[in-house]
Amino acid sequence: MNKAGVLEIRKQFTQERCTIDRICSCYVNHEKEKLFVSHRSFGSLPEEETFKYLELFKHTLGGTFGKNLLSISFPLEEEMTGGKQEFLLKLQDSGLKDEALVDEFFDLVIANYANGENYYIILVHASYDVPGVTKDGIEMEDASENVYEYLLCSICPVTLSKAGLGYNEEKNVIEERNRDWQVEQPGKGFLFPAFIDRASDIHELLYFTKKPDELHPEMIEALFGTVPPLSSKDQREGFQEIVQETIGEDGDYAIMQNIHENLNQMMEDHEEEKENLSLSKKEVKQLLQDSGVEQEKLEQFDKTFEASFSREDYPLLAGNIANTRKFELETPDVIIKVNPERADLVETRWIDGRQCLVIKVDDHIEVNGVQVRTLRTPGQPNPVLQ
Repeated sequence: MNKAGVLEIRKQFTQERCTIDRICSCYVNHEKEKLFVSHRSFGSLPEEETFKYLELFKHTLGGTFGKNLLSISFPLEEEMTGGKQEFLLKLQDSGLKDEALVDEFFDLVIANYANGENYYIILVHASYDVPGVTKDGIEMEDASENVYEYLLCSICPVTLSKAGLGYNEEKNVIEERNRDWQVEQPGKGFLFPAFIDRASDIHELLYFTKKPDELHPEMIEALFGTVPPLSSKDQREGFQEIVQETIGEDGDYAIMQNIHENLNQMMEDHEEEKENLSLSKKEVKQLLQDSGVEQEKLEQFDKTFEASFSREDYPLLAGNIANTRKFELETPDVIIKVNPERADLVETRWIDGRQCLVIKVDDHIEVNGVQVRTLRTPGQPNPVLQ
């Protein structure tokens, strides 16, 4: 899935557009005990309640691709009879009206979701009548092309509200406020099937995690029959390891500067595309070569890549391995943070027999928030900081 597909489904989570027809839920305590299970028509809920649920569903499809939102494909064996895909399709085809099947789903989540707190599982069924679109991108509500039937699952922490004082209107006094259990924004969830090219794709689903580094692999394997994709942190660290192993300990600063600039340029050039930019092993190797890594240092690249990512065709999302927000240099005693768009302001020079970082200063300098005079004297050019 891509950003456009997610945004189109998120738009349905309003009172006016909502096409959810069934909601099933299960409240579980920290000891994995079901405290209650509910099977209801979504339309039977009070309006204020549906509004709160719709907000939770929007958050289940929120965040950044490759970090919070991950595309997961079913292994071929899970698309066979008795596989995980078939189980989810049965849930979808039943419209969540088969309560025994829904309860089996809840049991599967509870058995494999590692969580030490209370939580609330919400599973909904919806059928979205996908409108046609003109060449100008205008939706035609009366020209539907197909129906996208889907399940959305949200797993929300349930926490005890904070202790504090509150106003008791009946008694007209300030007193200790009653604490109650409240449903928080979802921590995990998924959308099945995926919505690709404005149609269902039963071979994929979209997985949501609020914390990118906590994927809960046991639950992913139990529900979808596959190992989880690498987290954004694992992709970033794997890429850094590849670069370090390739350029060696005597790597050139200019090479790292080039990698930074080339990656960010690739993302900028790809900005208008629908699909997320990902780099294959071959493209990562080409990136290093274009950034100045010598051919002899690239000889071990293939082995290094496969050692870091376990398989040679693993795609790396550019948004996970590129840092568009900072460019940072670090020594044991000094950390220098540079505007990522102005990495050219820093260069290396040998001065008096020592390797130095040189920073161009064209304007003024601030020290702990205080503007100070530069080191320039009349008649001298703008200085550099060494």
